[in-house]
Amino acid sequence: MLRTLLFAPANVTRRVEKALGLPADAVILDLEDSIPISEKSMARSMVVEALQKPRKPFAYVRVNALSTKMTIDDLNEVVCPELDGIMLTKVEEPADLQKVDWLIEHLEENQSIPTGSLDLIPLIENARGVHNAYEIAQAVPRVKRLCFGAVDYSADLGVKLTEQGSELFYARSYLVNASRAAELEPPIDTVYPDIKNQEGYKKDLQVAVDLGFQGKLVLHPDQVEEANKGFSPSEEDIEFAKNVIAAFKEAEAQGRAAITMDNGKFIDYPVVSSARRVLNLAEKIAKKGES
Repeated sequence: MLRTLLFAPANVTRRVEKALGLPADAVILDLEDSIPISEKSMARSMVVEALQKPRKPFAYVRVNALSTKMTIDDLNEVVCPELDGIMLTKVEEPADLQKVDWLIEHLEENQSIPTGSLDLIPLIENARGVHNAYEIAQAVPRVKRLCFGAVDYSADLGVKLTEQGSELFYARSYLVNASRAAELEPPIDTVYPDIKNQEGYKKDLQVAVDLGFQGKLVLHPDQVEEANKGFSPSEEDIEFAKNVIAAFKEAEAQGRAAITMDNGKFIDYPVVSSARRVLNLAEKIAKKGES
């Protein structure tokens, strides 16, 4: 369960330390777009130092795309027992993941890390990647969820990112569907780049929730709390789910599998299944808060 994945440029110690102390579910130490080429090497060393420090969230590293020829150097430097996973950018086809998976497995063996334990998140950022999303989702077992990058995707299509986001509807919907078809967790939604537009961010966040994403990439600490809230069941959701399950249990005991609750809501097995998912998610969030 990753509701919020907060980016932090790996070469800015102050921002990394702050991010690792925030209530985001994961922090992504960035070696890609936020790092000048001249500072890539230094940033890798800074990632390793940061991973040794105490932290609340999971720690991932966004490595450079295979096309840059920097991926191998990134992985060789940052893979260590304290790392939780890797985000690979600009994934276009299953072979991209298979190459990186092979190298990660080799590094796991060299450092006595349990094989397959490091997570691998494919960041899908162009039309080819969206087109191949189902095959990408099935490429290697260490991939548990997909991730969408709208800024590069819109640039690839040659369209403008708009406030209503209609240009992203197909890609977002297809990634959710492909993830479910491949039996992965729901995907992670794109960043909202206008960090001063809180109302726009809330609307964009709700679109992602409604489409079936499990979480969102975030650029600024101020976006974390809203995303955590948005991707968590509300008290009303939890209460309704409990009522659904209780009412349906009673109905089943009477030989019925379809009922109407007092509020007029029709309840059958699919609705009960959704209610159980809500309670399961609420339980996971509660356990995370206790840890």
